[in-house]
Amino acid sequence: MDSSLLTLILIFATLSAIQLIYYAIGKIQPDKDYTGIGFRITTWWGMLFIFCLATLLNPVVSLLSLMVLSFFALKEYFSMIRSRKADRRLFLWAYLSIPLQFYWIYIEWYGMFIVFIPVYVFLLLPLPRLINKGTVGFLRSVSRAQWGLMLMVFGLSHLAYFQFATPQYGAGLVLFLVVLTQLNDVVHHLASIYFGKRKVVPTSNPHLTWEGFACAFLVTTGVSYLIYPYLTPLDLTFGILSGMLISLSGFFGSLTVSVLKRDLLIGDDDRFEALKKSYLSRIDSLTYTSPVFFHVIRYFFDFM
Repeated sequence: MDSSLLTLILIFATLSAIQLIYYAIGKIQPDKDYTGIGFRITTWWGMLFIFCLATLLNPVVSLLSLMVLSFFALKEYFSMIRSRKADRRLFLWAYLSIPLQFYWIYIEWYGMFIVFIPVYVFLLLPLPRLINKGTVGFLRSVSRAQWGLMLMVFGLSHLAYFQFATPQYGAGLVLFLVVLTQLNDVVHHLASIYFGKRKVVPTSNPHLTWEGFACAFLVTTGVSYLIYPYLTPLDLTFGILSGMLISLSGFFGSLTVSVLKRDLLIGDDDRFEALKKSYLSRIDSLTYTSPVFFHVIRYFFDFM
């Protein structure tokens, strides 16, 4: 507990310093767009609050908080879909799968946790859309709902499973994952602003550049090397490889959600700009880094 408290105090001090630097740079360079970083800093404060509750009180608090986060992320995802009345029951079934997915985590039933959404929900989800709803738009409606469940519920739910899979190291591993994921996003964003030239997908996200990716990859890997001994039981090799893995999967997560949003909101640029402040823009990378990091650690280490 003393070690956890010290870690939380250090993170609080670091976040406070970052918040002050953010305000200062915003005043010094008002011509630069730092709003994306500001939204992520707000998210960091919320996550710190969740980690404080989970560390000082009970992991169930963290599980419930992440369940609520998944719900709002899925809700915002569905708000981007041009749906019809026939799709409402489909969305309701998708929402009902959220508490079940997190219940499997609570009872530590890994087998059901890992197949519930990719297998059972995928097979049963089309039923409410099939019954008396016709065939028009069936594939589009069902596939979009399934994509949302995979990213916003299945992907993010892995964050909650760490503390149940390994109570001794779970909180530290989650903290390690979130810190590196968010750091990777911020460094990528800043590097793209200052010297990014070659955009990865200019039509969906102008802040994703190859120069930003390279800088974020190096910085995230370096920070991983510095902090892994304090937050994880990993060895040197996996401490470094974890930083590389998180940076790479975070990049693909951010890229995928950016393209997904642009595809769903073609011709609606105002809503696309508004959704830059949404939950999806703050946790897009975590939808990829969480399951990838979880399964790699579980495969190679016995403590999971």
